[in-house]
Amino acid sequence: MPTTFYELDKQSRDEMVLNINANVLNAFDTNQNAYLILYFDDEDTYIRKAAYLSVCKIYVQHKKLQPRIIKMLKDLCTHDSYKIRQTVINAAGEIGKKDFDIVQHFFDEALFDDHHAPRNAVIGSIKKMGEVNPTPVLIWAKKYLHHSDKEIRREICHGIELRGRKYPQDILPLLKELQFDNTSRVRKTLVHVLGQIAYKSGCLEIVIADLKTWSNQQLVADAIAEIIDVHQRYKNFSTLTQDEAKAYIESNF
Repeated sequence: MPTTFYELDKQSRDEMVLNINANVLNAFDTNQNAYLILYFDDEDTYIRKAAYLSVCKIYVQHKKLQPRIIKMLKDLCTHDSYKIRQTVINAAGEIGKKDFDIVQHFFDEALFDDHHAPRNAVIGSIKKMGEVNPTPVLIWAKKYLHHSDKEIRREICHGIELRGRKYPQDILPLLKELQFDNTSRVRKTLVHVLGQIAYKSGCLEIVIADLKTWSNQQLVADAIAEIIDVHQRYKNFSTLTQDEAKAYIESNF
């Protein structure tokens, strides 16, 4: 007997998703959270994903239910189960792709969750929201760049990465504010992100031009080494070869 979502055949998976959608809608219609708890706390990641995608779908399709949806998610964001709290944040992240202001408070709280899973869901949500709804997300992220907790600074740095892979100019001003951060984990994440936003078409030129204005020369040197290395590690996805990237940097930096 299949025990996980992807052990089911496609037809069975499709039927399960339809059933989850119906039950989640019923939860919001009746203002009862039993189905939400059932799916949000499931051991199978893909069951939880199907549930939070259903939440967003219902939020978009049933405007009259939106206040209740937000309230019921809010009621679960302090649940004892970290999986439920994590799934709430993932649901909020889906909603925040179009309507960030209404879910911002979920991320303000989850950044400080005692468990790493909800905090990681914040990073993932910043990535997916920032990719398609960057303006409010980056404004929100900016206020945490110099937070006293190093993990908050690292999570924000990591979270804005995805937007930078296509539009590095959008996140480089925020990254620049971290160039003198003395915490090793933040510094490593910053260097990693600079590498990740430099290998797609047109991005290397933007990143190198910006790095020329940075003051922390050691950090810049580490970033350039990472950028050159990324062009080899991701050679199947990079616009330039490693030698071409190296040559461009040498002639333009």
